[in-house]
Amino acid sequence: MLLHSQIIGTGTPFVILHGFLGMGDNWKTLGNQFAEQDYEVHLIDQRNHGRSFHSDDFSYDFLVKDLKAYCDHYKLNEIVLLGHSMGGKVAMLFAVSYPELVSKLLVADIAPKAYPPHHQDILKALTMLNFSEIDSRGEADTVLSAYIKDMGTRQFLLKNLYWKQRGELGLRMNLPVLSETIEEIGKPLPEGSFFLKDTLFLRGERSGYIEDMDELLIRKHFPKSKIRTISKAGHWLHAENPADFYRYVKDFL
Repeated sequence: MLLHSQIIGTGTPFVILHGFLGMGDNWKTLGNQFAEQDYEVHLIDQRNHGRSFHSDDFSYDFLVKDLKAYCDHYKLNEIVLLGHSMGGKVAMLFAVSYPELVSKLLVADIAPKAYPPHHQDILKALTMLNFSEIDSRGEADTVLSAYIKDMGTRQFLLKNLYWKQRGELGLRMNLPVLSETIEEIGKPLPEGSFFLKDTLFLRGERSGYIEDMDELLIRKHFPKSKIRTISKAGHWLHAENPADFYRYVKDFL
């Protein structure tokens, strides 16, 4: 099955992979900006996310196979590949698996190390959405606010709401499978894997996902990498400081 995507612009293929519980649409504003710089931007929904297919199989190996099938379908090669968080892990594994298909790699706020599961509160909050009783975005936000205090995080999650049919809301993501396979999200890049082309790691100044001590591991896997810090931004650095994010990416490219 082929991943759903939005394709914007013409030129060099530029593939963007969203993070856990996100979708390609999260990147539409920046995608339009990159398209203006002569890139054909592919905003992809990964499996069990957005408008892409649902499957009981969920791991980085499957997500990489999905992207390979997508590139084969659209005859993409020499792509610029950008991934955020979970999408960054997919981008790293894809680049070390198919280096001939990737010209430049960009990884947003994730390192190639293992992370302990830490999305349990968000997943629990989403399971509390009873759509037999909730019939508006506002009501869904009220339920989530009991578990998630940060409004930005709630707004990000509420993008997954859609009308399944008249009067019935639902979530686009495959919540049961994503909850069951949460351990997969934190898995590290395999030992002994390398990508020897230009790579840019971007981290949020207020995020703890890429620590100073991670630089050694990053350079081990990605010898030609640079690390840049986006000021006044946490984990959602592309949304919290899009101007600096765009500038750093444009300079790197």
